[in-house]
Amino acid sequence: MNDLNHQFGEIDIYLFDQLLRRRITAGMRILDAGCGFGRNLVYFLREGFEVFGADSDPRAVEATRHLATTIAPTLPGDNFRVESVEAMSFPDAFADLVLSSAVLHFAGSDDHFRAMLHGTWRVLKPGGLLFCRLASSIGMENQVLPIAGRRFRLPDGSDRYLVDETLLLELTKQLGGQLGDPLKTTVVQNQRCMTTWIVRKPAATAFT
Repeated sequence: MNDLNHQFGEIDIYLFDQLLRRRITAGMRILDAGCGFGRNLVYFLREGFEVFGADSDPRAVEATRHLATTIAPTLPGDNFRVESVEAMSFPDAFADLVLSSAVLHFAGSDDHFRAMLHGTWRVLKPGGLLFCRLASSIGMENQVLPIAGRRFRLPDGSDRYLVDETLLLELTKQLGGQLGDPLKTTVVQNQRCMTTWIVRKPAATAFT
């Protein structure tokens, strides 16, 4: 177990699934949009991927830089930036794989959600893969309490922007993307739901 933790860190199990299915391969450039403390980056740093990240929390970015220095000391510190995902300074079509794990559900409104999603999608290369995990109401529709718009209070006491199947399918179409997998939702009994949304970006894209 310690060897696995050393190699993979606390990687999201559904991201690990993408590795097992060989959708993430050597030579890909990876950008974690909302990287937090870098828990999903350990394997990629260890295996020599080009790794980048952004987060609005300076402490999280500093921790991720320290993690990168420990595992991959030649990686430039500027690869990890204190920036919101809607205003990242990385160029358009920058990364082969963009990670968005437990980020988009912190949106405060529809406009904020779309700005965050647009910023995340913008940096993805044509043909690239967006890996997104976010809170949803799927499977817990009658247990979440509306606050305003798509903001809800979950049974675990947290307030989140919640998506559902209809919205995610509409957004996939608006992005011009294609689902890489069917939507998969984990229901944590009487607490929360987390949905995995994987979208492939084709050559021609749009966002409305």
